[in-house]
Amino acid sequence: MGKFGLIVLLVASFGLAACDTAGGRVAGGAVAGAVVADLTGGSRTTGALVGAVAGGVSCGINGLPRCR
Repeated sequence: MGKFGLIVLLVASFGLAACDTAGGRVAGGAVAGAVVADLTGGSRTTGALVGAVAGGVSCGINGLPRCR
């Protein structure tokens, strides 16, 4: 999968960030992070951890819906 595939995955991860619960955002971020890391040759575990943290932090970002 080339650059187009990565762009599609990044767009999908932003869609996952629209989940309205913190747990949904953490889980979605972990999945997206693991997939992107795998496609780019990185560690899936590290990608999942970074994605999960980013998903959880997204609850406090202005402009995104608040978590319930």
